[in-house]
Amino acid sequence: MDITKKTFGQSAHLITLTNQQGTTLAVTDLGARIVSLTFMGRELILGFDSAEEYLEKDAFIGATIGRTAGRIDAGKFTLDGQTYQLPVDPATGHSLHGSTPSFEEKIWQYEIIDGEQEATVVFTTTSPDKERGFPGNLSVEVRYTLTEDNIWRVTTKAVSDQLTLFNPTNHVYFNLSGDVTQPIDDHTLWVNSQTFAALRPDSIPTGEQIEVTGTPFDFQTPTKLTTVFTSDFPQKELFDGIDHPFFLKDTGLDKTAASLLSPDETIKVSVRTDASSIVIFTANFGEDTPEMRGQRLANHGGITFETQIAPGAERYPSFGDISLVPETPFETITEFKLEAREEQDR
Repeated sequence: MDITKKTFGQSAHLITLTNQQGTTLAVTDLGARIVSLTFMGRELILGFDSAEEYLEKDAFIGATIGRTAGRIDAGKFTLDGQTYQLPVDPATGHSLHGSTPSFEEKIWQYEIIDGEQEATVVFTTTSPDKERGFPGNLSVEVRYTLTEDNIWRVTTKAVSDQLTLFNPTNHVYFNLSGDVTQPIDDHTLWVNSQTFAALRPDSIPTGEQIEVTGTPFDFQTPTKLTTVFTSDFPQKELFDGIDHPFFLKDTGLDKTAASLLSPDETIKVSVRTDASSIVIFTANFGEDTPEMRGQRLANHGGITFETQIAPGAERYPSFGDISLVPETPFETITEFKLEAREEQDR
């Protein structure tokens, strides 16, 4: 595995792993973030060329999100009879992604492990007690691994010294066309999910789990995303696209949770995870999109697979449990398998 390091601005570094097939994974210690993922000579994800651009334009893109991914209603939650108040976004009155700035703007410590069949960048940080309003001193480790068989693996571990909430994810956006000026309309999506979480107009889950069958959110058979964007489905109309948690029928690294096929049907990304849901966001930015690597990002120019427990779990136990018990190790793993079409056809 070829490994290179260089400066990335703002005291950050860029580490690039390249396997024998020429697949590259570039990550930075700013936000324990994926910056680039190339396969078959094509860039597959959204990203910027410097740390400054992430901080100025969108610090969530590609970043490790925490302590809690998604929105918390009014920034309030209760643990063991005690109510906690997080900082909220003045525009919405809610907490987003652990209340910013958080994991996405930290400079993490890192080390590189070069193995025979894979290489790993191990990022670590500590979130002190009461940071952004959360209880407990929290130690976090995020491992980004590239294998020789073209798997990008994300392993997140943590331990807290107090009862707290923890529900991390990675905020990568895929666009398999390699052209960020092209929306993802003609990408084909499959998701192993029968239900999704309904949202209020302010993006907070209502607690209701809606069957996807008969709706444009049904991806139980491979479906082009244009089906969603051209629909008048009320949940789509609220956000001009998808920004919803999908509850997975099966979990585990031996099962595919979702897959995305490029418009030219030459590249496929398959997602496997031990998480119980995937938040799918179709980059519903409207005309307010950033310039990215010299080109203007299209509306609907990317799609996320935010593997996690569904946001809202702090209020709706049916979504899952995001409480982290003191001194109890947390671990979650998600894999993204990259395949060329000719490999699938064999």
